[in-house]
Amino acid sequence: MLSDHELLRYSRQILLQQVDIDGQLRLKNSRALIVGLGGLGAPVALYLAAAGVGALHLADFDTVDLTNLQRQIIHDTHSVGQTKVDSAMGRLSAINPEVTLVAHRAALDADSLATAVAAVDVVLDCSDNFSTREAVNAACVVAGKPLISGAAIRLEGQLSVFDPRRPESPCYHCLYGHGSDTELTCSEAGVVGPLVGLVGSLQALEALKLLAGFGEPLVGRLLLIDALSTRFRELRVKRDPGCSVCGTQHG
Repeated sequence: MLSDHELLRYSRQILLQQVDIDGQLRLKNSRALIVGLGGLGAPVALYLAAAGVGALHLADFDTVDLTNLQRQIIHDTHSVGQTKVDSAMGRLSAINPEVTLVAHRAALDADSLATAVAAVDVVLDCSDNFSTREAVNAACVVAGKPLISGAAIRLEGQLSVFDPRRPESPCYHCLYGHGSDTELTCSEAGVVGPLVGLVGSLQALEALKLLAGFGEPLVGRLLLIDALSTRFRELRVKRDPGCSVCGTQHG
């Protein structure tokens, strides 16, 4: 049940026929894992907490640095030096004290990642390196949990949803294969703040759609964002039957 206070807090969402009280109840009973509380994870966490997702599991082993504040809007100047998890928890509790927050302050290894993924309904990959994305994807495939993956660097962003519950859905590895951590990061190549905010907001939107059960998720589609010209493109992505992670001989 939703309390009178919850009905008022989420009233603008509940007014949507696609959400309604049933959808809001589903959000209240849902759990989401956010991997990374930087430029992407900041808007993801803020919007999911504000929307009333019942439990947010927050994973980040890093601390807040002054250079983060240009884009990681969940943190502020007083957060510098704190762990990103603790900084984020303070902000999220202030926004919505009714949301349960679960902290993962240490780097997730194979076992702890598998446990963390198994404990939630949806995973949002907001990390900034390929090895983490690959590990999160593999854990989601094994656990059968949908993965919302976003990325942004310089003036370009990408977004897609991988849902192993749907037989036609590709996984992250189908799309990117054997990537490399030699690729540039934001600290080396730069990034504009509103772009990561845009990608993170879209990740949060996809999570709400999956958890509340409305709309058409971005499964089998890759959204490409060109911030320089403000253009969006969409590419179809098919599952690779020979994928070493989710292929038929491995599933």
